[in-house]
Amino acid sequence: MPPAKKRARTYDPVRTRAAVLGQFGAVRDAVRGLSQEQLAGDTRLAGWSVRELVVHIGMAVTAVQRAIAHPEPAKADAVLLDWPFATAANSAAIDAFTRDLTAEHHDLDAYLADIDASLRGLLAEHPGSQLLPTNAGVLSLDDYLVTRAVELVVHTDDLNAAVPGLDVPYDRQALAATTRLLADALAAKAPGGSTEVRVPPYAVVQCVEGPRHTRGTPPNVVETDPLTWVRLATGRTDWRTAVEDAKVSASGERADIGWLLPVMS
Repeated sequence: MPPAKKRARTYDPVRTRAAVLGQFGAVRDAVRGLSQEQLAGDTRLAGWSVRELVVHIGMAVTAVQRAIAHPEPAKADAVLLDWPFATAANSAAIDAFTRDLTAEHHDLDAYLADIDASLRGLLAEHPGSQLLPTNAGVLSLDDYLVTRAVELVVHTDDLNAAVPGLDVPYDRQALAATTRLLADALAAKAPGGSTEVRVPPYAVVQCVEGPRHTRGTPPNVVETDPLTWVRLATGRTDWRTAVEDAKVSASGERADIGWLLPVMS
C-alpha cells in the first residue's frame, strides 16, 4: 500500500519515554524469575523459544541505540504511520539477528540490565527531535520511541502467552500508544468513513469506503478491548475466532473487517 501521507495523531514524548522504560522494566522483572526450563519453552512465534523471545525484546529496544549510532540524516522522509507497514519486509533478517544474539547472551538479566542503562543514558543525551534512520525511513527519536512501545507491548503479550501465570503487567501509556497506532494504521490501510472501530478507552477510528456516518449511532460498528485489538492487528488471533469467542462485537453489513487484518505482521 502507499505510505501514509500524514500522521494520525501526536504522542506526548515524556509519557512515551516513561512508557518504554516502564514496559521494559516490567519485562526485566518478570524474566528474572524464569527457570531454565521455562526459558527453553516454546512461544507462538514459530521456531522461537522463550529465551529467544526475551532476547528479541531486548533487541527491539537496542534498535534505538543502533539508529542513534548512525550519522543523523538531513531530513525526515517518513511518518509514524509508515512504520507498521514496513515491519514484515525485515522478518528474515530479524530472525537471524535474534538467533545470533541469543547465542551470545547466556545471562539474560545482565543483558537486559545493560540495555536499560544504555537506553536511559541515550535518552538523557539526545533530544526527541533528533532524526534517526529506521526500517520505515527517517523518523524523529520521539516518533521512533512510539514504535518501541508497540514492540514491547506486542512481545510482552507473546511472553505472557508462552509462560502460563507469568502475567507481565502492561504499562497503561504503552498499551494506549500501541492501540492507537495500530488503529490508525487500519484507518490508513482502508480509508473511509462507513465503519467505526472502537477500542475503549484508547481509540476510535473510522475506516472502509462507503457512506460516511455523521451523527447518531453509526450503522457499522466494531468494538473490542485493547489486547484483543493488538492481537488482531498483529495476527496473533484471527477475526473469526475473536468474534466467535465474543472478544469482538460487530454490527452492520460493513462491520466484518477480517479481510483487513492483520495490519502489521
